Amino acid sequence: MSVYLDHAATSHPKPEGVLKAMTAALTEYNANPGRAGHPRAVAAARQVLRTREALAKLLGAEDAMSVVYAFNCTDALNLAIKGTLRVGDHVIATKLEHNSVLRPLCGLSSRGRISLTLIDPRPDGFVDPDDIAAAITARTRLIVCTHASNVTGAIQPVAAIGQLAKKRGIRFLIDGAQALGGMPVDAKALGCDLYAFPGHKSLLGPQGTGGLYIRPGLRLFTLREGGTGSASDSMLQPEELPERYEAGTVNLPGIAGLGAGVEYVAPRLSQIMMHERELTSALIEGLEAIPGTIIYSPKEEAARAGIVTFNAGDLSSSQAADALAAAGFDVRGGLHCAPGAHQFLGTMRRGAVRASVGHATTFEEIDRFIEAVCHLGPH
Repeated sequence: MSVYLDHAATSHPKPEGVLKAMTAALTEYNANPGRAGHPRAVAAARQVLRTREALAKLLGAEDAMSVVYAFNCTDALNLAIKGTLRVGDHVIATKLEHNSVLRPLCGLSSRGRISLTLIDPRPDGFVDPDDIAAAITARTRLIVCTHASNVTGAIQPVAAIGQLAKKRGIRFLIDGAQALGGMPVDAKALGCDLYAFPGHKSLLGPQGTGGLYIRPGLRLFTLREGGTGSASDSMLQPEELPERYEAGTVNLPGIAGLGAGVEYVAPRLSQIMMHERELTSALIEGLEAIPGTIIYSPKEEAARAGIVTFNAGDLSSSQAADALAAAGFDVRGGLHCAPGAHQFLGTMRRGAVRASVGHATTFEEIDRFIEAVCHLGPH
């Protein structure tokens, strides 16, 4: 069995409770939540609500209805971005963003619907809030920033950016793909209006799940309209949350699994965070001792998520990742869907190897991985 070090893409293994919850949803109360009053449908609706409440608590949200379900984090980001922007708006984002942010924004910009400013990080890999402040114009409607880079793991100063956005009356969206479930998140304290997250990464839920926190009182344009099980006499999408943004049947087994993942993570969050920090520190220390190895992730333990990105010797990232896979280690090589980050790092041609840890990763596995990197070839 290979050693799994690709948690930034999706977490593995899932807790046993996730599998049991999904099975129960498909066997014990397999019905359409919110669409009927019979016992199975009521049980399904209760599970959807329980997971929503658990997510809201994890996000520091007072109202569970401010958390809406999405197909994944990309879907949530599209709702946040396209549900906010109007023709002529100006947006500020960073060059560290994932394509889930860059493509919607650059697509709108290329069609002449918005103007877009992408902020370079400082040489240390972190965005300077002063650079964002300097880019604000009278038409700036939205600021977008990743909570933690999916390439380097660098945790960005989102709270400072949130204060700036609030002071200037600009909506602030955080991409929490590499953060929620791996570190404490308090949406209100961060000053964000919108926080997008996946269910299948640090929350340990199944793929095809995710959501968006929407600050109470904030209204977005809808991306999808359709059946909700409520206000069925109206041909218009309901205004009430969460139905306004959840047209169609929700992913009941996925949401049940996500709820079980949150139930596992929430009481262990501090423990998981410290474990992953210590693992990445051990990994960086080991890689630093290998001649010819370049490490792109921050050295400061508290400044990064559970991600260590590097290159080894003269190998391309794909060659290194393939060799490590042959040796029994699951890592990712390439550009990681974040071209701006690789432009900043100078790795557009070579890419980079990303090793990302999770709640079940062991120090023994890290030691074995370092030994495997030592044997990749000439350095």
